Amino acid sequence: MTAAASAKPRSACSKKGAITVVGCVSNSAEALHSCASLRPDVVLVDIDLGGESVFELTEQPHRMSPPEPPPVILISSYAEQDYAEEIATSPAIGCLRKSALRP
Repeated sequence: MTAAASAKPRSACSKKGAITVVGCVSNSAEALHSCASLRPDVVLVDIDLGGESVFELTEQPHRMSPPEPPPVILISSYAEQDYAEEIATSPAIGCLRKSALRP
């Protein structure tokens, strides 16, 4: 599942053939609903969610009752160092630059 402001990460991941994208959403509410209903193995979340806090979004599934939430990988066009402190304290398992998702 990809939670992103645009479909670019979805198309890039799909073209690589290594994963199956099961959903693409554009806001936190859709992301939480899709996570609960689709139960993806991993979630990619764009750090730039407009006015929404991506770090608040990554915390929400961990506050819910089981099953265990899927691992979250943040994606960004910014350098990881720009958000190093926030990434380190979030439940996300890491951060990838969007350029790494390009074919």
